[in-house]
Amino acid sequence: MRAVINFFGEIKLELDRVTWPTRNETIKLTLIVFAVSVIIGVYVGGLDYTFTRILGLIVAK
Repeated sequence: MRAVINFFGEIKLELDRVTWPTRNETIKLTLIVFAVSVIIGVYVGGLDYTFTRILGLIVAK
């Protein structure tokens, strides 16, 4: 039991040493992740649409 208490104490000490991002940094990075996700989603969606149309043309013949 002592080892478990010691383990969680070490976790707390380690988290106290972490340099946490500011609110503005967090918002900025969240927006970047969102924008990149949307861009990749649109790109993959475009590829899917294009290949579906091409395959439809091939199969229709």
